[in-house]
Amino acid sequence: MAPGASPVLLLLRAALLLSPVAVSCGAALDDPVGLLRLAKEPEFMDWMVGVRRRIHENPELGYEEFATSELVRRELDAMGISYRHPFAVTGIVATVGTGGPPFLALRADMDALPMQEGMEWEHKSKVPGKMHGCGHDAHVAMLLGSAKILQEHRDELQGTVVLLFQPAEEGGGGAKKMLEAGAVENIEVMFGVHVADIVPIGVVASRPGPIMAGSGFFEAVISGKGGHAALPHHTIDPILAASSVIVSLQQLVSREADPLDSQVVTVGKFRGGGAFNVIPDSVTIGGTFRAFLKESFNQLKQRIEEVIVSQASVQRCSAVVDFMNKDKPFFPPTINNPELHDFFVKVAGEMISTSNVRDRQPLMGAEDFAFYAEAVPRTYYYFVGMLNETRGPQAPHHSPYFTINEDVLPYGAAMQASLVGRYLLEHQHVTAAKEAPHEEL
Repeated sequence: MAPGASPVLLLLRAALLLSPVAVSCGAALDDPVGLLRLAKEPEFMDWMVGVRRRIHENPELGYEEFATSELVRRELDAMGISYRHPFAVTGIVATVGTGGPPFLALRADMDALPMQEGMEWEHKSKVPGKMHGCGHDAHVAMLLGSAKILQEHRDELQGTVVLLFQPAEEGGGGAKKMLEAGAVENIEVMFGVHVADIVPIGVVASRPGPIMAGSGFFEAVISGKGGHAALPHHTIDPILAASSVIVSLQQLVSREADPLDSQVVTVGKFRGGGAFNVIPDSVTIGGTFRAFLKESFNQLKQRIEEVIVSQASVQRCSAVVDFMNKDKPFFPPTINNPELHDFFVKVAGEMISTSNVRDRQPLMGAEDFAFYAEAVPRTYYYFVGMLNETRGPQAPHHSPYFTINEDVLPYGAAMQASLVGRYLLEHQHVTAAKEAPHEEL
């Protein structure tokens, strides 16, 4: 025995030398730099760009992604990858590998936003009032790129990679419906990725623990008594009541929340009245509330209703509050598994250097990837940067001027393939070491 070498380590080395699968995997799926180089090859890159642009030209809203789903299935058929469809109306669940455990999953969201694209370019949205203003078109192209890489090295996979193409991330709770349809049965580990407008190209960013907030929506109808604006004493003014409600709602965070416990309450809708000289019978307000802790989220929900009803009554009005969680389900916080964070940093560091793996502060935005954490033992969500300041200003997500730096596509495709490939390889090695006979001491 070599000095300092443990029996388990020697047995593991012997298993690697005797296993052609392990050696092959080490030369391919265990080579993050090589996979990135593959994804950057002109032919590979042109194909992903073409997929992304076709999706961008034909955006579809949540649960309406029929053409997008058909495009994905055509590409999977061309690769020889089997899949099941539909899940949650338009969703697809594809598999690459042995068909047996362990099962890992990668996910891309497919839906667009109800907004008019403001940029004029060759592949602008052809559908009035709809555009991919968040990057989901890039996510689909990147996951198909990962699928191509994994399929080319399928004989090296010691387990199964499940590819989820999900509808309705933008408030529709598509992940929840995918879960209800059984899309993640037997999944042990799952990764999700999002392009980032403020993270430089060639950089990835994430953190252990909470990364995205939980969120919910509310709408309230505040009713009074309408009348002529010149005779307010004959009316019960719901606009005044709603104004008092909105001011009081802001105090829930500033005066009731722990300053170290991030929370948000925002009123984004105020609708009522239609004339300068008429006090309406009622007004409608609506908004969102967000928190990282479940207890804080539930407390906010309770207090929002109490404040709206109570403040309306102070102004002699009545109020009915609807939290809309049938149409817009509450999103849990997105919380990253600490062990997967260490694993992510290691793999990403090998691909793009440790200096390009950055910490990301938690965001008050919500992500329905969080639903998967309720069913999958370990999940991890990260951002892949696409900011290139030499291209000029980068418009933010959900802006009509949002654009994709298509140089991000190979980074997303290679990173996803590297994460699942390395995880399966390490799982194989650990299993081999556990199953190998131990020599007597």
